[in-house]
Amino acid sequence: MNEAKIVNDEVLIEQINGLRGILDIAKIVVSSLDLDEVLQKILHSAMSVMDMPAGSVALYDINTCQLVMRAHAGFSGKFVARDRWTVKQGGLTDEILERGEPFTVNDTATADFFNNSLAVDEGIRSLIAVPLKIHNKTIGILYLDDFRPRYFTPDKLELLSILSTFATMSIDHARLHGQVQQLACTDSQTGLYNQRQFDKAFAEELARANRYDKALSIIMFAVDNLSEFNDTYGHDKGDTVLQELANLLHELLRDCDMVFRYGGEEFVALLPETSLDEAVKVAERIRIFVETESPRFPTQITKTHGVTVSVGVAARPEDGNDTKSLLKVVEGLMPTARGEGRNKVYYSG
Repeated sequence: MNEAKIVNDEVLIEQINGLRGILDIAKIVVSSLDLDEVLQKILHSAMSVMDMPAGSVALYDINTCQLVMRAHAGFSGKFVARDRWTVKQGGLTDEILERGEPFTVNDTATADFFNNSLAVDEGIRSLIAVPLKIHNKTIGILYLDDFRPRYFTPDKLELLSILSTFATMSIDHARLHGQVQQLACTDSQTGLYNQRQFDKAFAEELARANRYDKALSIIMFAVDNLSEFNDTYGHDKGDTVLQELANLLHELLRDCDMVFRYGGEEFVALLPETSLDEAVKVAERIRIFVETESPRFPTQITKTHGVTVSVGVAARPEDGNDTKSLLKVVEGLMPTARGEGRNKVYYSG
């Protein structure tokens, strides 16, 4: 009688822990919009419910057909270094996603089909792979792993399935929120961050530059004669020029530099830890590149109208230590750059 009671008590405790895990995930669905936070909470809740010492969450990238690990726990650095892998058609991962239900391996050492050398080297002996899907859309896979053979009961797997349903909703909700936030921060025409984001980034970068007494440069680019260009060739061709210029700026600037759509024909770039002299050289290199590499733009446009830019450059500390002063300088240079022949770089030095 006592043994039966103990068993029943253990089952009850497991069920309670499982329900708590589901409740935790349900709370995340309605309370958290940060994707990284959502993924970490989902992973740790699932590990707790299934009493597993390790696990990960990989999200599916539909453009590359890859799974990208976004959260993990309990693994070595070598194991998590491989943070993305391709879902091969007909492969095990593809089959797991197609089935849409938890896939288990009780002992990798005796599973003939299991040939993941990285997992074997990590010492993984048992695992659960839970596909995360909603409305026939693949979100990713939740992996739970142990370093000893395990048997997973149908009741626990059913509990995990319920938990994964809430998890999928939570992830999808957070991703949608992130996409909406991204749209609010970017210019729909060029894909660059908009002026609102520039104002925020400029204030943050300038505060950092002032705090550590570092240089910071700002470069403003304006496409020459864009209004006349649009009148002659149409706004759709003008839009193409703006898009191509945005791409060029991304290519020609460093990864740490930031590019923004500032106005109708204007772009602005922030160059951290870059002196005025260095920024002028960068601006001139870009100006020349745009002028000489005009074939990168639509051929029918550049045959009769080369694309050029007028450029203004300002920097901390030469032109000021606050956003208002630096913007006044760089914006003040633009009428000069446009009025004196265009296709030139101007600075206050």
